[in-house]
Amino acid sequence: MSDQLIIFDTTMRDGEQSPGASMTRDEKLRIARQLERMRVDVIEAGFAAASNGDFEAVRAVAEVIKESTVCSLARANESDIRRSGEAIAPAARGRIHTFIATSPIHMEKKLRMSADQVLEQAVKAIGWAREYTDDIEFSAEDAGRSEIDYLCRIFEAVINAGATTINVPDTVGYNVPEQFAATIRTLIERVPNSDKVVWSVHCHNDLGLAVANSLAAVRAGARQIECTVNGLGERAGNASLEEVVMAVRTRRDIYQCDTHIDTTQIVPASKLVSGITGFPVQPNKAIVGANAFSHESGIHQDGVLKHRETYEIMRAEDVGWGANKLVLGKHSGRNAFRSRLIELGAAIESEAHLNHAFARFKELADKKHEIFDEDLQALISDEAVTPELEHYRLVASCFHSETGETPAARLTLNVGEAEVQAEANGSGPVDAAFKAIETVAKSGTELLLYSVNAITTGTDAQGEVTVRLSRDGKVVNGQGADTDIIVASAKAYLNALNKLHGKFEKLNPQI
Repeated sequence: MSDQLIIFDTTMRDGEQSPGASMTRDEKLRIARQLERMRVDVIEAGFAAASNGDFEAVRAVAEVIKESTVCSLARANESDIRRSGEAIAPAARGRIHTFIATSPIHMEKKLRMSADQVLEQAVKAIGWAREYTDDIEFSAEDAGRSEIDYLCRIFEAVINAGATTINVPDTVGYNVPEQFAATIRTLIERVPNSDKVVWSVHCHNDLGLAVANSLAAVRAGARQIECTVNGLGERAGNASLEEVVMAVRTRRDIYQCDTHIDTTQIVPASKLVSGITGFPVQPNKAIVGANAFSHESGIHQDGVLKHRETYEIMRAEDVGWGANKLVLGKHSGRNAFRSRLIELGAAIESEAHLNHAFARFKELADKKHEIFDEDLQALISDEAVTPELEHYRLVASCFHSETGETPAARLTLNVGEAEVQAEANGSGPVDAAFKAIETVAKSGTELLLYSVNAITTGTDAQGEVTVRLSRDGKVVNGQGADTDIIVASAKAYLNALNKLHGKFEKLNPQI
């Protein structure tokens, strides 16, 4: 059994299926570069057949990533697989990940296929995928509720057909560690050609057991874990990459394996994904939460001061805490700015793009004496909105809030090619700003979430606002950042409206 555990990151595919977490092409590129910097083995960049936008995003990732394997998901049908094959074609190392449901309830109610038909389709899918790559992963959707005899049968067939990785997903988070470990162990023992493939698991967190189930599977012989940064994912999420990696790294005595991950890149990856998706990390989240290495109890503080290992089983700096130091200020030049953006995974499309971003940086530096990496990441997020997608843009604003007076907002907006004025009153200046925007947009949306987080410390810190809007079943997040929290709020609302205006079509299979 190999002592290397393969980390398969699906933040940009399964993680993106969280309502409101859809990512643009440029956002996926930024995350992919950070995952490569973290030395993730396999990056699942998306589901190429879902839309033209997803196809282009997968292809763009395949073009720029050189060290990690780039993977596209595909249902077990010819058109999906050919679309994935075309998307990963530029990759230095490409993988097609194909799946079909194998549980009785899925085969009967969803697929309306017999077990024999499902097996036949799975084998055909492997054949189509082999026309594009030798790196083929097969997943039995809802394996956690599938019959073990049937899993053995279909896995043997797809391995004989050319699959090189076999994934056993607990699609609905139904399994518990002892049971799931027994399933993995039984499959490895009973499938005749099990030693020809890497055994993988993909666990959902509906019962809060995704990481526990994944680690139990490792002890049973699995050597690939599919996971996401911050545990992002639909419903209750997926197995958390940072928790899996650090559990294995910290307890090698138990798991007898390790990963290639550069753990100092974990916190930067967490912050990047949180900023792009608008999903904040809870303070007590393991590894990447703000309180993960904090000690308030006097007894704990005393112990840590005397010897760190009395209350800390890993070092904060080993996972990237404290790594983001002050790097730039108002006197910094373009070359230093460019270099830092590249280090943060930003795509610089042209000199004009760089010049515009640098001008924005100088404006921020006039407001804030100290510019941190988090500030730059927020600036990059604003700059990542391409002109053709920016139907609404804030030009100027004036807000009024006074005790005993009704708060009011007066905005100047670019709407398409036209410049318009918008005014409204509200229960507060933020409410007034949103209502002013709606006098122009008339979007018919429902506000699901309004969240404010300080990007860095200090009273001059930028505020980062997340707005989640819903319309006709489509949910989008908008982000905005500014040292003026009301301006940041207006930017976030407009950013969300731009995403709705873009009418991105998504198709989200569950695995």
